Amino acid sequence: NYCVNGTIAIDKELEGEVFFTGWWIMIDAAVAYPEPEEMNHAFHTCGVFSTLAFFMINAVSNAQVRGDNYGDGCLGRTGARVWLFIGFMLMFGSLIASIWILFGAYVTQNINVYPGLAVFFQNALIFFSTLIYKFGRTEELWA
Repeated sequence: NYCVNGTIAIDKELEGEVFFTGWWIMIDAAVAYPEPEEMNHAFHTCGVFSTLAFFMINAVSNAQVRGDNYGDGCLGRTGARVWLFIGFMLMFGSLIASIWILFGAYVTQNINVYPGLAVFFQNALIFFSTLIYKFGRTEELWA
């Protein structure tokens, strides 16, 4: 962590470690439970959509959303806001789907819940890393 104009900017390493940990938990579950009866391979799509949303959300700077940038680009401020909204919809949708997978496919079935927990924690950690990277960074040119 370092200080910029009296505010603490969160280190990008923390975001990377949280993102990596989310994927590592899911890789561990996929290796430990390779059979589709133990862990359905379709459950990996939540993590894929969370990762896609991570890139969509962080591709738009806060200045573009506010309209403070120098050029309007393709769609300007409205396009940046729509892109960000779609990214957050994907992120929340993936997180909600992972909760549904945890409870619908594992908790209520009285089977080992680790694969369901892995799906949930993967999406939760990707969600938190997205928020850390989006709102914890500084966008000043000389910082």
